This record gives sequence, structure tokens and C-alpha cells, in this order.
Amino acid sequence: MTTASTTASRTGTTSRLARFCRARSGATAVEFAMIGAPFFLLLFAMIEIAAVFFTGTVLENAVLEAARKIRTGEAQTGGMSQAGFRQEVCDLISAVADCDNLEIDVQVFEDFDGVDQSSPVDGNGAMDTSNFGWEPGDAGDIVLVRVFYRWSLMTPNFGGALSNMENNQRLITAATVFRNEPYDD
Repeated sequence: MTTASTTASRTGTTSRLARFCRARSGATAVEFAMIGAPFFLLLFAMIEIAAVFFTGTVLENAVLEAARKIRTGEAQTGGMSQAGFRQEVCDLISAVADCDNLEIDVQVFEDFDGVDQSSPVDGNGAMDTSNFGWEPGDAGDIVLVRVFYRWSLMTPNFGGALSNMENNQRLITAATVFRNEPYDD
């Protein structure tokens, strides 16, 4: 009788295992659990990349609009300061960005060949703003206007591909170079 009960027990276990292997009722839930996390990580990463590029486009437009005041002499004749220019840019990007992470650099150059647009980010990912200034120039001067925005990335384990600064941040840059119009005539 012991052999019969052992055989019945094995047959019962085998048949339960066979039924479990044939069952399809939870297959979709298991498959979704396996691909759900990577899918949502990639989806969120794509949204973040789109947000970075959209913010870059908005920042470019804001720099072009605000720099027009320098190019036409309105900033110089109106006594605009760097803080005033910063506020102009902030007003134009307020829908997509916080102005706390904004840096402004306006410099005059002798000629277009001498314009230095090198990145202020060093090899360690830190931003060096020691050479930044506010010099909108006079009529006929060649002016470089650069605006930098530090975007904090939120996608985990994906920032390395997108970040170019320390602390998982992306430096978004917008710049324009022009010759000031003859506004003093």
C-alpha cells in the first residue's frame, strides 16, 4: 500500500505540474511583468530627451529675441544690466525652465575669427564661469551672447548617455554672434 500511495502521490504531483505548464491564464501578466519595467524606462527616457531638445529650442529662440536688444543698441542706450538681460531671457523661457539654473555670458571680440565659443565645462564636468562677463559693446562691435542652462536629468541609469556635467546634469547652450548695428548715428 505504501508503494501505491507513493505512486499516486507522484502521479498527482506530475499531473499538477503538467497542468501548470499547460496553463495560459497568467501568461500575459508574466510577460508584461518581464518587459514592463524596461519599456517604461525607455518611454520615460524618450520623453526626457524630447524635453531637453524642446528646452534647447526655446532657449535658442529666447537668446535670439533678447540679443536683438543688444544688436540694435536698445540695451546700451537704455542702460540694461546683466540682471536685466537675464530677466529678459527668463521671461521668454519661463514656460519650460526655471531661471535659477541660468548663466549669461556677453563678450565683445575684435573680429569674427577670434570669437571663442568653447565650452565652459571642464574635464571633470564642473562649469567654470570665471571668464563670463557682461559687455554688450558699442555700435559696430562684434558681440557673442551665450546663455547656459543646467538641466537636471531624472532618468536613472540613462543620464550617462545624455549628461555632460557632474551630478547627472545636461548643459543646454544657446549662442548668437553678430555685429552691433550703427545705433548711435
